[in-house]
Formats: sequence, C-alpha cells, structure tokens
Amino acid sequence: QVQLVESGGGLVQAGGSLRLSCAASGLTFSSYGMGWFRQPPGKEREFVAAISWSGGIRNYADSVKGRFTITRDNAKNTVYLQINGLKPEDTAVYSCAASATSWGTYSNHYRYWGQGTQVTVSS
Repeated sequence: QVQLVESGGGLVQAGGSLRLSCAASGLTFSSYGMGWFRQPPGKEREFVAAISWSGGIRNYADSVKGRFTITRDNAKNTVYLQINGLKPEDTAVYSCAASATSWGTYSNHYRYWGQGTQVTVSS
C-alpha cells in the first residue's frame, strides 16, 4: 500500500519560511518522479514544483521560481519543499504526488497523492 504523508505546514507571517516534507512508503521511491501541488481556498489545484527520480531535473511554476526549492533524499524516501519569502497568495493546501512516468506539471501524470498539509500566510 502506497502512502505519501506530508508534514511541515503551519501559520506563518509574510516573508517567513517553511520546509514541507513528504515521506513515502510502499513504493520504490527512487523510481518515481515527485511533485508538489497546491490548492488555494476556492481555487483549482495548481502545479508548484517537481523533481526527477535522481533529483537532477527540477521544474517550478513561474510563480514560485526563486522562492521555492524542491529536493529529495532517496535514502530517506522523502521529498522536501523549502519555501522562502512566503506571501499571502501562497496560502493553500500543499500536496505531494508520485509519478512512475514523469516529473511534469500535469496532475494527471501522478498516480499517488498525499492528503496535504495546510500552509497559511498572514499579511
């Protein structure tokens, strides 16, 4: 049974930082591209960042480039999202996802999903 469990969300002031973690189990983690998506309140889910199996290729949404960094530790079966310079518009539920075929921007490329962690940024 595949499980993706996010942690690290919370309430922070604008300009602050958070590091989100996603611990995976039940799959060969190093064989999966991993992505982070977010769903702001009342809006559609959107792509944030993705990383290839080895970590050598990373993709970012334009809105987060320069502020967000995705990394992975295959020895720990964990993917991270470092978020700096938080803005109120970053408020959302952040979810990680795993894909056996890509590390792209489309959510339908990802087979497994976590439950999400809430990030709330106050102005």
